[in-house]
Amino acid sequence: MSDADLAAAQEALMRFVRHFGLHKPDRTPCGQPLPVSEAYALADLARERRLRQVELARRLRLEKSTVSRLVGNLVGRGWVRRSAAGDDARGVLLEITEAGARAAEVQAAARHDRLSALLARVPDDERGAVVAALQTLAEAADDPS
Repeated sequence: MSDADLAAAQEALMRFVRHFGLHKPDRTPCGQPLPVSEAYALADLARERRLRQVELARRLRLEKSTVSRLVGNLVGRGWVRRSAAGDDARGVLLEITEAGARAAEVQAAARHDRLSALLARVPDDERGAVVAALQTLAEAADDPS
């Protein structure tokens, strides 16, 4: 990759992060007044219904202590129940509540609306390439090497 390509990619990514609101940790990119990390945790819990806290930390790629505080916030909002995992005395099982499921639906609708509006501004003949590029970037970021 040339230095010019790298510089152009970096500038484009930084502009996207700013314009999409990813640099505001206390609000989701779709403008919801919820920290991004909590929104991601809520989305994972809504999909799975219940998860071990250590698994949530792995998925979010956050330290255990950070996830513990994050989960405490979700419990405080009434969106998550925390209990001991039956097969592991130190394990913590997280389960989304009905209020949490409703909050996750609101978040999902806001994400849908924001992304739909954004993609609508991409020319029709380029939209597929944009989606494919985002998928390729996500897969590259997932690669542990």
